[in-house]
Amino acid sequence: MRTIVGFTGASGVAYGVDFLRRCPGDKYAIASKWGKRVLHDELGLKVEELRPWVNEIYSDNDLGAPFSSGSNHFDTLVIVPCSVSTLAKIANGIADTLITRIAQVALKERRRLVIALRETPLSSIALENALKLSKEGVIIAPVCPPNYMGADTVDQIIGGYVDKLLNLVGVDTGNGWRQEELE
Repeated sequence: MRTIVGFTGASGVAYGVDFLRRCPGDKYAIASKWGKRVLHDELGLKVEELRPWVNEIYSDNDLGAPFSSGSNHFDTLVIVPCSVSTLAKIANGIADTLITRIAQVALKERRRLVIALRETPLSSIALENALKLSKEGVIIAPVCPPNYMGADTVDQIIGGYVDKLLNLVGVDTGNGWRQEELE
């Protein structure tokens, strides 16, 4: 499995880092200018500190990176967290950064694209953009941690949402609601 993870300037970067740590297979990371800022502001991390969990880190300005071409296969692009600005660019075909270009590749090649939208409340414009992408097969997964799992810590809350993201990309975490009743 080959997964690309994009970090944009929305709050909630802990979800993206946990996803990167736990997602199996080959992983590639891209952080926008503001994604880097949020990574530092919220977790005290620099993007280079993500290296233990990825094959490569690309600059969001590098439109010549391999995945900007549909000829280089990837299974899934997960943008977590995704800002409404990035959502709008993707929904309207703007590919001015590596993250938005790879999203356009995912759309044209019919590859899995998961957008972990991190914003509330949502304007009508943001809702229309999310609907437009959903109609194209994009999975819109707003950052809404599950409360039914009985989480006691912030890490457990983050982990509950990341379990949902992992399931969306095809990784069975075995942590579903009332999962034990299925065994």
